Amino acid sequence: MTKRLAYLIFFLAIVFFCAFFAWPIWQVLRGGFIDTNGHFTFTYVLAVFDSHVYLRGILNSIFLGVVTTILALIIALPLAYFADRYQFPGKKIFTNIVLLPIMLPPFVGAIGIQQIFGTRGVINLILLKFGLIDGAHLIDWLGNYKFFGMCLLNALSLYPILYLNILSSLANIDPAMEEAAGNLGCHGLRRFFKITFPLIRSGVFAGSTLVFIWAFTELGVPLIFDYNRVVSVQIYNGLKEIGSKPVPYALVSVVLVLSLVFYLIGKIAAGRQSYEMMAKASHSTSMRKIGFFRKMLCCILFIGITLAAILPHLSVAITSFAGDWYNSILPNIWTLTNYKITLGHPLTIPAIKNSLVYSSFATLVAMMLGIAIAFVVVRSKIRGRNLLDTITMLPLAVPGLVMAFGYLAMSQKGRAFEFLNPIENPTILLVLSYSVRKLPFMVRSAVAGLQQMSYTYEEAAQNLGCSPLKASLTVTFPLIMANLLAGGLLVFSQTMLEVSDSLILAQKQQFYPITKAIYELMNLFGDGPFLACALGVWSMAFLATTIIGASIFMGKNFGAIFRA
Repeated sequence: MTKRLAYLIFFLAIVFFCAFFAWPIWQVLRGGFIDTNGHFTFTYVLAVFDSHVYLRGILNSIFLGVVTTILALIIALPLAYFADRYQFPGKKIFTNIVLLPIMLPPFVGAIGIQQIFGTRGVINLILLKFGLIDGAHLIDWLGNYKFFGMCLLNALSLYPILYLNILSSLANIDPAMEEAAGNLGCHGLRRFFKITFPLIRSGVFAGSTLVFIWAFTELGVPLIFDYNRVVSVQIYNGLKEIGSKPVPYALVSVVLVLSLVFYLIGKIAAGRQSYEMMAKASHSTSMRKIGFFRKMLCCILFIGITLAAILPHLSVAITSFAGDWYNSILPNIWTLTNYKITLGHPLTIPAIKNSLVYSSFATLVAMMLGIAIAFVVVRSKIRGRNLLDTITMLPLAVPGLVMAFGYLAMSQKGRAFEFLNPIENPTILLVLSYSVRKLPFMVRSAVAGLQQMSYTYEEAAQNLGCSPLKASLTVTFPLIMANLLAGGLLVFSQTMLEVSDSLILAQKQQFYPITKAIYELMNLFGDGPFLACALGVWSMAFLATTIIGASIFMGKNFGAIFRA
């Protein structure tokens, strides 16, 4: 890559991020910290902390993020360790199915939870059948344990991010270091906490940071659970006041600052006391053969976690085939009508078309910009390339809720982007929001491909008369095509079921994407919830197909996409 082209891409990328990343964030901060006279003030933010309702919502959200992260770590750490170190029957299958939850968004799973843990849900009816509870005193699981239910659902949906990060870190450990510890008498848990865990700490903190931020600002699950005492729902309910009151801006500003603080804490904690290791060519030989009992334990662990994680989505699938499901363990009536209606409903057909349009254009933007940035980062020597790499990762640290609010704020009447007001047509803003938020996945997949491919291939092509651009198109692109397809598939699938941006920016029914249609159907009486589940199953099947394709293309490098 020529220096002139690298600087041009660098400049265009910075302009893009300033306009559609930094500017929306500035609009949020401006509304939260600047008064009507243009002076800096803490008045609005202090008003948030003075409000018992808002303060409780912030603390609940932090607690939700902490508990979710701890639960996800408890699930992911042993799974990753066993997958990396032990040989057991069906390992390849188990290590693939354990990723299923990342294909099944918690927003959809929350719908299934209601059918399982409702007052007249499956759990209570099973307990009632075996005489373990009294019919007059049914347990209100979603009333008494709603908060813990959200934590568990988030953890079972997000643990694959931690699992992939930890697995990648374990694969990078030089086995000689653990062998040396064993020779000195350090074995078992002591060796794990003294040697192994410090070596994988960067992966643990990288994954934990992402899980925490996603859970801290999760909007879909609390909405489906009808849990209003978290900051994400408070922001969503305050959107009507965005043009007249500063409190929503101040609330979003607090969320943004807290998210960045937690992100920096994670980066600092991950970066301290890092260790360099020698080549790990013998890593594959360190795979341990274990006895029958431990083999069965590994299988049971993987199967049990996967079943627990997909149980809510299994309930969604069953509900989608139900014509009536009340006061019974299984549906009273089974039918395919919900699927037929879904593919002809006036709310769902436009939503599917809209999501395809939004996601397709967002993927195109992310792919073009992501590939160009990856080439600058890996193949150029210009100053600032590392800064550009860092900037492209920042969307992972900024919650989608904040970005969506920022886009809504910057397009208000009298603002620079008034012509993009989503009340009229949210298409452009949704495409931009999707592409900015998912751009890190595309950059990481392209960077991984370029780092694996030796630059000598391009040099050889140039020595034979190819220009740098032609060498990239004819030599480099075919060799890294698997990574590019994986990144593109992941961006496309993730944007198809994006929640925060869709719920906030799509305000007219004719522009609803799939997630907004599912939410609206859930609030309809009659067959609304059944249709929502049918649409959710269509979405999950599509998402699972695309992410399986991405994981096949990326192989062991799939986890690198989820590293901040």
